[in-house]
Amino acid sequence: MKMLGFSHTVLVLSGKGGVGKSTFSALLARGLAARDDTQVALLDIDICGPSVPRMMGLEGEQVHQSGSGWSPVYVEENLGVMSVGFLLSSPDDAVIWRGPKKNGLIKQFLRDVDWGEVDYLIIDTPPGTSDEHLSIVQYLSAAHVDGAVIITTPQEVSLQDVRKEINFCRKVKLPIIGVVENMSGFICPKCKNESQIFPPTTGGAEKMCQNLNISLLGKVPLDPQIGKSCDKGQSFLAEVPESPATLSYRSIIQSKSENHCVTRPLERQNHQ
Repeated sequence: MKMLGFSHTVLVLSGKGGVGKSTFSALLARGLAARDDTQVALLDIDICGPSVPRMMGLEGEQVHQSGSGWSPVYVEENLGVMSVGFLLSSPDDAVIWRGPKKNGLIKQFLRDVDWGEVDYLIIDTPPGTSDEHLSIVQYLSAAHVDGAVIITTPQEVSLQDVRKEINFCRKVKLPIIGVVENMSGFICPKCKNESQIFPPTTGGAEKMCQNLNISLLGKVPLDPQIGKSCDKGQSFLAEVPESPATLSYRSIIQSKSENHCVTRPLERQNHQ
């Protein structure tokens, strides 16, 4: 399969739904695109639950065909998005497809979309280890993939599924950039005290990463404004720049971990 040029490719994975994977994908893409000379593509392959169009403020937009293929829908000139949500007549339409049809669409997204030259391709995936995950790893096998960022919440019921996701990555030889613990405590905006809404009964992501020898990229506290910003299609990072969650997101994006490929544009920006 002919693949267009992506300098860096990052998959955002999670074993369980509802842990903030699409939110992280959207904010990672926005954070990287904060530098004007960095071209970012956000690909949503959650075929049955495409939430990226709404989070990026693109709900109701449609994909256009050109001589060179499908054109992405752009948030900014340097931030393009593609999702099955753009192909539905209504955001409430159910996508009731078997595996082969899902796989065919994922292949089209990679092969037939005119992304242009892209510095970072961020891929938001559905929860689990199913058809979509096997397909995207297979289709990207001939290209350079930096690895996966795995999203979890602190409680054991989430970590249990994340361990399965880690095993999946190891079996298909997909590098793991690291783990992000989302919803990691709640800092009251008035009194600044921290509460554990989802107590890490087995040590949370930090303990799991120690046991499995994986990098913990960071912990993101709960902030009600994140959900509000996503519903409105706005950038939480820009709307609430001083929030502890925003600072955590920026720290993760800039993290100098071993697989620090996704941090270079923001690092250069912050040193200018």
